[in-house]
Amino acid sequence: MKKSVLIIGAGGVAQVVAHKCAQHNDRLGDLHIASRTRAKCEAIIAGLRARGAMAVPGRFDAHQIDAMDSAAVAGLIRTTGARIVINVGSAFVNMSVLDACIETGAAYLDTAIHEDPAKVCETPPWYANHEWKRREACAKAGVTAILGVGFDPGVVNAYARLAEEDCLDTIDSIDIVDINAGSHGRWFATNFDPEINFREFTGTVYSWQKGRWQANEMFEVGREWDLPVVGRQKAYLTGHDEVHSLSARYPQADVRFWMGFSDHYITVFTVLKTLGLLSEKPVRTAEGQEVIPLKVVKAVLPDPSSLAPDYTGKTCIGDLVRGTRDGKPAEVFIYNVADHAAAFGEVGSQGISYTAGVPPVAAAILIAEGTWDLGRMANVEELDPRPFLDLLNRIGLPTRIRDAAGDRALTFDR
Repeated sequence: MKKSVLIIGAGGVAQVVAHKCAQHNDRLGDLHIASRTRAKCEAIIAGLRARGAMAVPGRFDAHQIDAMDSAAVAGLIRTTGARIVINVGSAFVNMSVLDACIETGAAYLDTAIHEDPAKVCETPPWYANHEWKRREACAKAGVTAILGVGFDPGVVNAYARLAEEDCLDTIDSIDIVDINAGSHGRWFATNFDPEINFREFTGTVYSWQKGRWQANEMFEVGREWDLPVVGRQKAYLTGHDEVHSLSARYPQADVRFWMGFSDHYITVFTVLKTLGLLSEKPVRTAEGQEVIPLKVVKAVLPDPSSLAPDYTGKTCIGDLVRGTRDGKPAEVFIYNVADHAAAFGEVGSQGISYTAGVPPVAAAILIAEGTWDLGRMANVEELDPRPFLDLLNRIGLPTRIRDAAGDRALTFDR
């Protein structure tokens, strides 16, 4: 059994991960959190202790680290004795942290595909450009590495596997729909790191359709969805992490990702992009100072973690999976609804961070207890979804299913 966890990162998602790890430190052991700014880590620890989040008295220490320095990360893993590393830092640090885990034998978890700071929207499948190149090394070292175990990617991958095993005989399409029907009350803000957020939407939109990659422009393809709780919402075809692994498991199916955007968001985004302010390429000011426009935009926008106190409304994220059952056309919508105010009341974060932060903690518990301690690299859809979804039901992200039989909570016999 693996005990002792190191969290990399100190943003909004890391705050949720830290709180949920604390709530289950009886199962996870000693806890550590590290980022470039130790004070941010200390503030997260102080906050969760003030909330009485620790399940049992235990260690939770803060550290400073440059996570792009793989040798330094490996040193910290050895110093702390961490056996599980939950990487919720910038997507730029995935490979350096993964390499440190392979070197030290610690299990590795992340919530998004690695990104090269010098590139935007690489050629698909994105996982093959970086993480999948370490598959053999993980297997040789006996290192468990579970990729993309946030909500999307992550839980939605488990939903696809559940549909495959329990709901349908064949799968023709998987449409992942992510709707945030909440309001943060700011004129404009992003729900997670603005730099990562904008990079995700400035490149080509890739989807897997008719057995090949299809390329579209952002906001080119939109449709209205009628969803539980949040009602009718407009969402747009968007490139996203999970499409790149799900297309490998379900090559016969169309795999698409849809995200909801308000007209206001689209207007602001379009103006910023048209002016060149979302570029990752450096420019020189009239005074001779070199700046990166995207980083300037990030600096002037609200910190996503600051949105939590005023956030109201709910999210709805799920998979609409179509195929056949008993030789007839059938479909199932497997989903979760999260409440922003409830998330803030529990861990001091908004619902977007909450849905991204709870799943890697569930995965860490499954690794600590041996259920998901694979000794190899895997994406979530390669794993048995039942223990994962069962645990999420019990620690804050319950799953529901809507099909021809109605709408019901997903339950598991124990």
